[in-house]
Amino acid sequence: MSAYLQQLGVRLREARALRGLTQQQLAKQTELSVRFLAKVELGGGNISVVRLRDLARVLDVPIETLAAENLPASPAFEQSTTFLKKLPPTDLDRAHKILLEKFGGASAATRRARIALTGLRGAGKSTLGSLLAQRLQCPFIELDGQIERDTRVTLAIIFDLYGQAGYRRLERIALDRILERYPRFVLATGGGIVSDPANYNRLLSTCFTVWLRAKPEEHMARVIKQGDRRPIAQSRQAMRDLRRILYSREVLYRQADAVLDTSAQSLKHTLYSLLSLVS
Repeated sequence: MSAYLQQLGVRLREARALRGLTQQQLAKQTELSVRFLAKVELGGGNISVVRLRDLARVLDVPIETLAAENLPASPAFEQSTTFLKKLPPTDLDRAHKILLEKFGGASAATRRARIALTGLRGAGKSTLGSLLAQRLQCPFIELDGQIERDTRVTLAIIFDLYGQAGYRRLERIALDRILERYPRFVLATGGGIVSDPANYNRLLSTCFTVWLRAKPEEHMARVIKQGDRRPIAQSRQAMRDLRRILYSREVLYRQADAVLDTSAQSLKHTLYSLLSLVS
């Protein structure tokens, strides 16, 4: 906590100096006392979110710039962030893809040799991924399975011991090991990898990604068919939760290189469609 408040104070002090404001002037415009503002800049004041927002508005900087949990950003980063925020969603998606392609570190040919399937549980990632790998004559890997092999414990134990943040760290390590070891593969990812910006960017920049899309009812039916009877007990709540998750992640899933709808399609037809997308 102390280190974070020190960092917040540095960011605030630098932003104020950049705008040419004294502590007295900034305090007056934000209705804070000079004494408290000085304390915050020295890393000794635990300021509220609302007050921090007021400071950000007066300083004309995004609140996340002040609150970010890393080293102070460069001017180029701040300028780029401001520019990107003004882009409409479609242009922002294009800009994101350009950045990944330009600075992601993998060529188009390298990415094409690494196929990553994304989507919620029940999308068909394991079934289609295994069949696709056979056709392409390359290894088929399930990312969650790789994590369990690396740690020699189950995912349930990983979540119990380390929580979501710990699982995401292990997911990144496993993904990096796969990328280092295999020049070609078909990878079935966990449904939530899209919710971690660092891991998802790593995946998008190094693999040709395909979102296997299905209707919520299809997802639920397939999960139950796999032997998981838990959704039946509270089917209404389970379906609501599934729809909510799918809705919240859709914009992220759509960042994939290709989208394949697997609803109401035979396995054979879906496999042929997938082959045409990745060939």
